[in-house]
Amino acid sequence: MHLFSGSSHPSLAAALAKELGIPLGKITLKKFSCGENYVKFDQSLRGQDVYLLQTSTLSPNEDVMELLLMCQAAKLSFASRVHVIIPHFPYARQDRVSDPREPISAKLIADLLEVAGADHVIFLDLHSDQIQGFFSVPADSLAARPIFRNYLHGKKLKDPIVVAPDAGGAKRAKKFADLIDADLAILHKTRPAHHEAEIHEVVGEIEGKTCILFDDLIDTAGTLVSAKEALLKAGANAEMYAIATHAVFSGKAKENLRRAAFTEVIVTDSMPVDPAAIPHLTILPIAPLLAEVIRHIESGTSVTDIYKH
Repeated sequence: MHLFSGSSHPSLAAALAKELGIPLGKITLKKFSCGENYVKFDQSLRGQDVYLLQTSTLSPNEDVMELLLMCQAAKLSFASRVHVIIPHFPYARQDRVSDPREPISAKLIADLLEVAGADHVIFLDLHSDQIQGFFSVPADSLAARPIFRNYLHGKKLKDPIVVAPDAGGAKRAKKFADLIDADLAILHKTRPAHHEAEIHEVVGEIEGKTCILFDDLIDTAGTLVSAKEALLKAGANAEMYAIATHAVFSGKAKENLRRAAFTEVIVTDSMPVDPAAIPHLTILPIAPLLAEVIRHIESGTSVTDIYKH
């Protein structure tokens, strides 16, 4: 087994290699003067299982192109199986045609990965479950819920309630609420335009409770600002938490999060995150989870028990 890192998140790759007790594979990644990517594996892959770690960052097009070249190079080097670990899946929010004449970009990314040579894909907290069905090769969709549960367990929050930021995230939030034995509330949200959110109603009994806003990602954080204002007006405690797997933090996200002033913002390191980006930011590691999954894959044992909750 060999683990190689793309250029998107080398610190996560190093942490994963340490968890597995193996060295990172040797690979050359660079750009030509014209801007084209260049990839070359600097060791033999013939007959080996190869794991490629590349997440989507604020340069998703660069990340995807580099990953596709890594997949093809591994396949052309006679790798036995190519496993792609892509914690934050790119273009995940474009998973259907919501307006006429739009592409289904997430499906296109899935097709490209397969054509490039991916035999198996591992991702963390997809924006929508249907993306897993876009692949015809095996795809493991992991959940960060146990990581967040373990962290919150020691906090002993008073009267916690999990809040879904919109109806689309209700299923995800309900699973987390059940996991930590808390009630569920749902916000009625509309989007008048991209990166704009309006909260019209709070569905659920949140008065006097400690709210935990739970979502798969934080992008511009506009929803979180509107959500906190709506929850406070509805009588929630001033102590309030925001939890999300992927810390995209694009646009005015940092400014919005500072203005919202949550008690704590809790994310994972599925993407590179500056620990000093905002006050009261907690970043939880995903390398132990990924390492456990890889060990099960390599030993031929089920990984269901790891992420079935």
